[in-house]
Amino acid sequence: MAGSKRPAGVPVARAQDQLAAPGRAWEKYADLIVGRRGLWSLLRYEFVLWCAHGVPGALGLLLRQRLYRWLLGSCGRQVVFGQHVTLRHPHKIHIGDGVVIDDHCLLDAKGDSNAGITIGEGVFIGRNTILSCKNGDIVLGDGVNIGFNCEVFSASRVEIGAQTLLAAYSYVIGGDHAPGDPSQPVQAQPRVSRGIAIGAGAWIGAGANVFDGIRIGDGAIVGAGAVVNRDVPARTVAVGVPARVVSARE
Repeated sequence: MAGSKRPAGVPVARAQDQLAAPGRAWEKYADLIVGRRGLWSLLRYEFVLWCAHGVPGALGLLLRQRLYRWLLGSCGRQVVFGQHVTLRHPHKIHIGDGVVIDDHCLLDAKGDSNAGITIGEGVFIGRNTILSCKNGDIVLGDGVNIGFNCEVFSASRVEIGAQTLLAAYSYVIGGDHAPGDPSQPVQAQPRVSRGIAIGAGAWIGAGANVFDGIRIGDGAIVGAGAVVNRDVPARTVAVGVPARVVSARE
């Protein structure tokens, strides 16, 4: 698995800048949330949310299963969307068969030149989890399991291999700031992203943080609360702050 590299200094539009730009309010809303201009796209998005987004119980599950696919780039069979699952730029979200997305999750494929979010078959995404793109791509392999209150962020490419487990409160952050000029606020300086690649069958422990540019090999284990700022070879165990390899799984 190889993450793509985004050149240093490529600007990523901020939501507040887009909202402050000239233009009609509904068009700016469509750009930020729907990802497509045009009154029909906006009305369809709003209709689906009004009908299904917050409806509780079995009726809500049925409505979201039937209606959310109208917005998505593609959606497999037997996909379950929990209550208050939010989709942004949904035409760039592709979901395989048998996926479960629990309550209060956010899938945000925002960007003007990215492919978006691709979720393989049999994936589970725990409640309150965020998959967020800023002109980047997120790819989840078949059988990935993401615990509750996690975040996966991409400003270039983040790929998580098949059957990998991210325990609760894990953060996989495929992007960073470049604070080279101390005279300027950090948020006013360029953003960079080298991407993240996590191999198949890995386990990222609860509360772990994986930083931009990291490669974690197949079958590796990252301990709970670890801060990963260097690569972790396949079939090894890494723990601590910063994370260090302490044993091999062989």
